[in-house]
Amino acid sequence: MSRSTRPSDSSVSSLNSPPGERGGPADAVPAVMIDQAIAWAVKIDFNAPDTATQSAFDAWLSANPLHATAWHRIQSLKHDFANLPPKLALDTLRAAEAKLIANGVSRRQMLKLLSIAGVIGAAGWIAGEQAPWQRLIADASTDTGERRALSLSDGTRLVLNTDTAVSIKLSGEQRVIVLRRGEMLATTGPDLGLPNRRPFWVDTSFGRMQALGTRFAVRLDGDDARVAVQEGAVEMHTANTGFSAIAHPGESWRLGAERLVRMSQSAFDPTGWTDGVIKARQMRLADLLVELSRYRRGRIFCDPAVADLPVSGIYQVDDTDRTLAFLAQTLRLRIDYRTRFWVTVGPADI
Repeated sequence: MSRSTRPSDSSVSSLNSPPGERGGPADAVPAVMIDQAIAWAVKIDFNAPDTATQSAFDAWLSANPLHATAWHRIQSLKHDFANLPPKLALDTLRAAEAKLIANGVSRRQMLKLLSIAGVIGAAGWIAGEQAPWQRLIADASTDTGERRALSLSDGTRLVLNTDTAVSIKLSGEQRVIVLRRGEMLATTGPDLGLPNRRPFWVDTSFGRMQALGTRFAVRLDGDDARVAVQEGAVEMHTANTGFSAIAHPGESWRLGAERLVRMSQSAFDPTGWTDGVIKARQMRLADLLVELSRYRRGRIFCDPAVADLPVSGIYQVDDTDRTLAFLAQTLRLRIDYRTRFWVTVGPADI
């Protein structure tokens, strides 16, 4: 199987290693083959594969008997979990986690296995959040709490925020960044060395944006994408209705599949994360905690009794436990850790 084409300057390794690994017994499939099977499951099951992709998959499947074993296991895992009730699925996940850890399987491998299972309900967010499928088909991605800077061959600089996945296409007559998950800041490059400067686009499921010589941030947020322009201008196009508008420096917009809405002043700086902070201005405590939870695994729950407390300041995101402790001290709050992944913020006992 040939490697996927990647931008050489983005330093992103392929998810799929070449075939030909020497396997052990039939019941001992190497972890790298499980990784490959997961990546193929995403390409085959969650997309419409073209002829080249299908041929590459067929070649991989026949290259080694253990490839077929790995593929069968991933397909079986998906089928088994899809038919379980949510509570039973959650119990099964916990039992599987304990067994895999006892057998020495790395947590990374375990989470990738569970994420592809398609579990619904309570178990769904556990699997999906830890290793979302978007990362498996992306050219570059970040883990929860991680930020990453990329320099591309056209001179563009991308900064990826926590839990982000992008695909990068710089060939042909245009430059396209596909934001599949999360948030990024783009500073477009001059695209030197070519007769004509290629248009620079950012694609999302909600619509497209063309940079007009600019620096701007894009964040996928529920039912739309947030666009915040720092320099230059960005022309936005909705996916379904064909509406368009131009965003200028200092403006923030919501780009939906069917509408464009200019936002009023935000309660926090939309690009503060590039400095590792949340810059809040009279922000609701509940909203601040939602932002803070993006940088840690698990959930932060806010008691309604303190949800509307206004907060202003600069809050670090690299050590969320320390930030929670600071909030507790300054706002007279109580922080309850049921587990590291389940935190509740409420009023302090009087």
